[in-house]
Amino acid sequence: MKIVDAKVVVTSPGRNFVTLKLTTDEGLTGLGDATLNGRELAVVSYLTDHVAPLLIGLDPHRVEDTWQSLYRGAYWRRGPVTMAAIAAVDVALWDIKAKAAGLPLYQLLGGASRERIGTYGHANGRDVPELLDSVRARLAEGYPAVRIQSGIPGLKAVYGVTDTDDTGAAVLHQQARPLVEDWDTAAYLRHVPAVFEAVRAEFGAELPLLHDAHHRLTPIQAARLGKDLEPYRPFWLEDCTPAENQEALRLVRRSTTTPLAVGEVFNTVYDYQALITEQLIDYVRSAVTHFGGVTPLRKLFDFAAQYQIRSAIHGPEDISPVGMAAAVHLDLAVHNFGIQEYSGHSPLTDAVFRHAYTFTDGHLHPGEEPGIGVELDEELAAAHPYAAAYLPVNRLHDGTVHDW
Repeated sequence: MKIVDAKVVVTSPGRNFVTLKLTTDEGLTGLGDATLNGRELAVVSYLTDHVAPLLIGLDPHRVEDTWQSLYRGAYWRRGPVTMAAIAAVDVALWDIKAKAAGLPLYQLLGGASRERIGTYGHANGRDVPELLDSVRARLAEGYPAVRIQSGIPGLKAVYGVTDTDDTGAAVLHQQARPLVEDWDTAAYLRHVPAVFEAVRAEFGAELPLLHDAHHRLTPIQAARLGKDLEPYRPFWLEDCTPAENQEALRLVRRSTTTPLAVGEVFNTVYDYQALITEQLIDYVRSAVTHFGGVTPLRKLFDFAAQYQIRSAIHGPEDISPVGMAAAVHLDLAVHNFGIQEYSGHSPLTDAVFRHAYTFTDGHLHPGEEPGIGVELDEELAAAHPYAAAYLPVNRLHDGTVHDW
């Protein structure tokens, strides 16, 4: 079997998605997600101009060899654009390989390690009463755990507080320039413990609560927040400080027993080495789509398992159903699964990417279709072309750019 065609499809059924479609001489096709939110066209060029021509004529069964060739052979390694492109190829090859075997992908990864996959949903509000209503809505949808994000008094627009449509999915305001949000760390640190106190008072001690600081804190600020939240027993504090400086997590870890989750912006295992070997975190957060695919992410999880660290694959709306399907297959197979972020997609997105995975009573299952279980409606995709859109940027009150 050989690859005879490599096509890059860009579509925007509410937000932009980049998909690689590989076709073999035996008529099998495979899909991979290459979406890099706000920098989509950089990956499109990388795939179209540099990667797709190298794939023609290759044996699609040689997944590991192809991965190594694309990673090592380019000389310029790592980085989100490169790794998103490699991820698309890797997942598409696994899709073809599993279809050729007549099996769902998780069976090629060792089979199921559990019956279903626990998730957490996003709850947010401009103030605490609105947040409490959002938590009720997520619980009504069956989510067993909830991430809570709240507006901050005195700030106009902050991360995690979004407009939603009738399905509860976040609405992306597509525009040619980024939305500017504002930030005040002191106000945030004062407010968040009160938010946890209010949610615990309303919903009790048993509901797993998660919170995302989204890289906004210095190590000492993150340590303080982790300690302040301890009475409320968070399931985790996510991305409490920019962890490219892996040593920074040593200070946080020494200061608090609040569990820590890190890694959604990481691209390779090298970003994690100290975090894992020194047991500075509890959950690894990388996405299949941004970490180079199923092949390296499975290796990362096996590495983390030696240190009792669990998986928690990044799963926002900008991971397409192709990337989500690959994640769900991996979730079902790995032993050290922790939890899966799941925001769902708009009905239009689900129509463009018809998928076999299901969400029932707060849990996901990849289904039993051969491959990853996603089919791309190219005609519908073409009816919704790319539209320029950016992630927001963040500034302090004096205008200084801050981490978003």
